[in-house]
Amino acid sequence: MKVNIEIDCSPEEARRFMGLPDVEQANAVYVDTIAKAMKGVTNADQLEQYAKQLAPMGQMGLKMFQSFVEGAQRNAAAASRVDEDDED
Repeated sequence: MKVNIEIDCSPEEARRFMGLPDVEQANAVYVDTIAKAMKGVTNADQLEQYAKQLAPMGQMGLKMFQSFVEGAQRNAAAASRVDEDDED
């Protein structure tokens, strides 16, 4: 026998229902700290060193962060190429 139950609720309601802690403030501080740190980064090596210090999930978190940064760099490079093509 298979039973499917569909619950329509917000993520906040689901968090409360499951008894999970509210980490919204901690997450906001973490994101703010990373955003401030990234403003002063001039190269990828500095960013990697900083990420190693803050990585909450160790090596796996660092790999995810690294792929995020690499993707952002690729997107920025692609956008600049498009802008250059539009100017010509």
